[in-house]
Amino acid sequence: MSRLEIDLPKRAEVVMEGLYKDLERRIESSPPGLCPVDMARAFLELCHAQTCGKCVPCRIGLGQLNQFIKDVLDGNATMETLDVMEQTAKSIMESADCAIGYEAARMVYKGLIGYRDDYVEHIQNGRCTCAYSQPVPCVSLCPAHVDIPGYVALVGAGRYADAIRLIRKDNPFPTTCGFICEHPCEARCRRNMVDDSVNIRGLKRMAADYAGEVDPPACAPSTGKKIAVLGGGPGGLSAAYYLQLMGHQTTVYEMLPELGGMLRYGIPNYRLPKDRLDDDINAILKTGVEVKYGLKIGQDISIQELRDQYDAVLITIGASTDKKLGLEGEDADGILSAVQFLRNVGKKQIMDLSGKHVAVIGGGNVSMDAVRTAKRLGAEKVSIVYRRRVADMTALPAEIEGAVAEGIELQTLKAPASLDVDENHHIRGIYVTPQMVSAIKDGRASIRPTGEKDIYIPCDVLIVAIGQNIETKHFEEAGIPVARGKIVTQSSGTFENMPGVFAGGDCASGPASVIKAIAAAKVVAANIDEYLGYHHQISCDVEIPEASLHDRTPCGRVNLTEREACERVCDFDGVENCMTEKEAKQEASRCLRCDHFGFGIFKGGRETLW
Repeated sequence: MSRLEIDLPKRAEVVMEGLYKDLERRIESSPPGLCPVDMARAFLELCHAQTCGKCVPCRIGLGQLNQFIKDVLDGNATMETLDVMEQTAKSIMESADCAIGYEAARMVYKGLIGYRDDYVEHIQNGRCTCAYSQPVPCVSLCPAHVDIPGYVALVGAGRYADAIRLIRKDNPFPTTCGFICEHPCEARCRRNMVDDSVNIRGLKRMAADYAGEVDPPACAPSTGKKIAVLGGGPGGLSAAYYLQLMGHQTTVYEMLPELGGMLRYGIPNYRLPKDRLDDDINAILKTGVEVKYGLKIGQDISIQELRDQYDAVLITIGASTDKKLGLEGEDADGILSAVQFLRNVGKKQIMDLSGKHVAVIGGGNVSMDAVRTAKRLGAEKVSIVYRRRVADMTALPAEIEGAVAEGIELQTLKAPASLDVDENHHIRGIYVTPQMVSAIKDGRASIRPTGEKDIYIPCDVLIVAIGQNIETKHFEEAGIPVARGKIVTQSSGTFENMPGVFAGGDCASGPASVIKAIAAAKVVAANIDEYLGYHHQISCDVEIPEASLHDRTPCGRVNLTEREACERVCDFDGVENCMTEKEAKQEASRCLRCDHFGFGIFKGGRETLW
């Protein structure tokens, strides 16, 4: 006789668990542009179903809120309804017995504050303010609005050169982005509801690898206008490319010996081989873009001089200076900024770290680049020191996993407290204060000291990667508005009292991704063209393959493989391997072709020009 039995999940529980996972996938892949009021209703009903029903605020209050939202959607509400909703939500927040009721009411309250205009539009005009003719989710989430379904279909058809031409309509760095783009487009890929998102970046990389050399399109007739672009990074080169295609003669001013900005001097070769970066840059230069090297703004040439010589001036300098720790002794030998460290490597000024212990402070992609580079330079031990948890790191998960695989030590929940400098003014180690997670603020767990004594971490080299800034002194002196270390522009990239001067990219937004810099360049290029009195349009005459009618059965995602860690850590050769043609064809076939079949409220086709 047995006293107990091993618990096995009942069939109903298994089915329910599957439904929960399906719901989770659907929420993750919900497209941007959905009605926020209707989304609030759906989430409120979901939360209401999860409450235990013991306390009145949850059982009755959430039901009342739900009815109010339905009245708004049905056109039966008045402006007074919003005030009652706000009071009800606050009352539930203050009196609910558990976090479920509190958070559900807080979600409604935040919506009433954050997107009140949507509620008002429903009440007064009986309609929603969200767009009903938006691009498909992957396109709308790409900052540069690249025609993703189009080039995925072209890769599937084996038309790699056409795929590159289509990408260049919106992004002149297809090869570079195939290696390092953060692929925000994949977050809401509708394929997530079936199995997993399409490997969009991997397909772009595949197209770039197999296309060979693809010439840029012909430029429009010359307008006789001249434009100066300050900064030869992705933003500056993208703007120069499009302006040159429009017929304006563009000159790029670059203070370093070669073009590329942080792509060349901030991203290590193992992530972005520089010969592949040159493929994109050479295609841009083929349009006729001129370059002047070794000239620094404010030192070799001023904004006013450029305004006198050119019809328009575009500022696209990158965030090339570092932030400081603010600790005593930070000027000691052996302490470097990650920006300078990576730039030196990019200039082939190799630092021998053989047998040394290296510590890198920070948790972003730059810190990952620094630690993995230090390991390749021969360091015996490399550690990341970060004051938060691994889950809070802003670096891409793949970068963190790659660093750990290569033997990098993660020292988390340790905040820098003081530096240990020897009698020769050289760094010897760093004291860190143990931290613990605390209250969640703005959706992120804050930290506070545990009260334990500081820990000593010995190191021969300390690399600081806690953020980047831009050099703003000269721009302030030239009358360009600067606030909090950034150039302040209007949304069009213009300045109110400075006609002919534009700015975009990291200098205006703060450090961001490559694709965001390219997106800003598109906006500014179009607005410079308008300022000069023209209305050129960028288009592409590549014909997209017809959508296949085959069934999209569940199929695993093809991920890019990597070289073995023990092999790749010994050199700076590329880490990732490209897909094979067979893999790419299968992966491209997973695309649901939302651009053709549509989805939900989707109406309309692709944007063929801008």
